[in-house]
Amino acid sequence: MRVTAAATAVLALALAASAYVFVAVLGEALVRGIDDQVYQRGREIVALSDANRLSDPVVSSDNTIVQVLDREGRIVDATPNTDRLVPLLPAATREAAVRTGSPLFLDGRPYALPGPLRVRALSADHGVTVIVARSFAEVESSMVTIGHVLIAGMPLLLALLAAVSWLVVGRTLRPIALLRRGAAEVGATARSRRLPVPEARDEVHALATTLNDMLGRLEEADARQRALVSDAAHELRSPLASIRLQLEVALSHPEGQDWTETAEGVLEDTLRLSRLAEDLLALARLDEGRLGRREPVDLVSMARRTAERYGLDLDLDLAPSVSPVVASPVVAVPVVLGDTLDLRRVLANLVDNALRHAASAVRIGVRAEGSVAELTVTDDGPGIRPEDRERVFDRFTRLDDARSRDDGGAGLGLAIVRTTVEAHGGTVHLEDASPGLRAVVRLPLAR
Repeated sequence: MRVTAAATAVLALALAASAYVFVAVLGEALVRGIDDQVYQRGREIVALSDANRLSDPVVSSDNTIVQVLDREGRIVDATPNTDRLVPLLPAATREAAVRTGSPLFLDGRPYALPGPLRVRALSADHGVTVIVARSFAEVESSMVTIGHVLIAGMPLLLALLAAVSWLVVGRTLRPIALLRRGAAEVGATARSRRLPVPEARDEVHALATTLNDMLGRLEEADARQRALVSDAAHELRSPLASIRLQLEVALSHPEGQDWTETAEGVLEDTLRLSRLAEDLLALARLDEGRLGRREPVDLVSMARRTAERYGLDLDLDLAPSVSPVVASPVVAVPVVLGDTLDLRRVLANLVDNALRHAASAVRIGVRAEGSVAELTVTDDGPGIRPEDRERVFDRFTRLDDARSRDDGGAGLGLAIVRTTVEAHGGTVHLEDASPGLRAVVRLPLAR
């Protein structure tokens, strides 16, 4: 209703302004046409008077009124449709009209002439003055008729526009009303519902498609959250059940219980719960898109410290372009922008995973390639089948050989790696190292 009222009001103003301009321009054009006809007729009479060829009476053309006055102001010749005794213009007005050459409006009723007249006075030889006039009644009648047509037609046109606007706007907004009703029906128990998509390929169709895509993403995120909660509860149940069993056995048979061994077992399960809680908190923070600090991180130094911390014989594979020895003004060490603690966790998780499956050696590599820094962790273990190399990045995903309670983790390490790397604008994938497996992390270099 608001759109229809606004459109109708705007059109009413536009039509009123257009009608006003139209009537003004048309009236001026008609007046100018009469003035031209009067002037041309007047010039003809002046030419005939100067040549002494003027007939008596003057022949009337197109109902034009002509009066020819001598030097004393007496009418010496005229058309049959005018008075031969009283001039149409008094002496003073006549002299001013001759001097300015401008046409005048004159009321014809005192001269027994119908309607207003358009009068012009021209000077001829020997002091003769020619007065030419023509009735303005036809123009006035035409303007009145046009005004009546506009007054009667504009409301009809406005009503027609209002009806068309109402139908068009209603048809346009109907899909939005359907979207609103569909959105009202989407709830916690109907997450898989989708909004109706109109057939017309317009903005409403694009809006419905975008909203359905958003519902799909929300449904997928909800499914991931529910799966995470279910998997986390399942993972928490195992160490809690182990702790409970050990304590129940120890309390049931305290006389023959080795409390030191019981405490060690409970501590091991507690540490497992602590690691799982830390991993879940890290995933929750990364899922919210909350990164820590954005600071320059030297990947070479981070890799060297990680190798020293693990106390293993790890090789630091430095390409010549990233040698720590700087021989030119160009900085050769690969530096990325990110959170140091998060990137250390990425490298630590990859090293832990490699050490868990390595046969004899693990190697860390750092190199720069164009505008990307590449961090690799390579082991010589049995590797992973190509069809499983993407699946291991899913949360709580463990292959069969990693399900040991002592050796296997909770299945969150590689998930944290991928989520962290993607939050830093990078990518991570696994590839064959022949023998073994290589984890490749690619991060954009800091400018």
